[in-house]
Amino acid sequence: MAGPPGGLARCPRCALRLQAGGQHCAACLAQPQAFSRTITAFDYAPPGDALVLMLKTQLRLSMAPVLARMMAQAVREAAAQSGAQAARIPGSSGFDTAADCGRCTGFLPPDLLLVPIPASRASLRQRGMNPAAEIARSLAAELALPSPRLLLARRRETPRQATLGRRARQRGAAGLFVCTGPVRGRHVAVVDDVMTTGSTVGAAATALMASGAASVTVLVAARTP
Repeated sequence: MAGPPGGLARCPRCALRLQAGGQHCAACLAQPQAFSRTITAFDYAPPGDALVLMLKTQLRLSMAPVLARMMAQAVREAAAQSGAQAARIPGSSGFDTAADCGRCTGFLPPDLLLVPIPASRASLRQRGMNPAAEIARSLAAELALPSPRLLLARRRETPRQATLGRRARQRGAAGLFVCTGPVRGRHVAVVDDVMTTGSTVGAAATALMASGAASVTVLVAARTP
């Protein structure tokens, strides 16, 4: 499920599907986000979207490890592709061994901080859990990374994102998060269930970079086409 249908590539920064021959999407070319890349397991469309909905609306916590496993596979595939590209560069051998590729050596730092997007108070009251945090916990185990850190807090509550258009999401997400822990010099991966416009993860990345993070990667289960 990690690859988009029809062999279409994704924008490396936001994971949006690209038209044939494109290198980056128009939005990222016009206004790059604070995060450097996005890796997604699948498009938010049938059949994958049903897995996300089982977790978010049916509260089936058993779906978190399933989604995390698919995300980890997408990371490994991206790492393998990165290693293959490096191997084509003179003086570079890419991954030394298949095991290195499996561990994503040189692609994701071994001390990478996994930081889930914090849920709104309304969502926590409704669900009793944060889907992003549940996924991040399982993803850490899948990738042999340290346990997720809750390093972001919401400055304010926002309307339910599903009811908002792109511009409203962007306005609502601006300055939404504050970093609450030490990230200076660290590489961070923001984890969320679904990425739609990128406004939420973009606001998270902005807060983390402003606090001194070396880089921010976005890891999501699904990307809205």
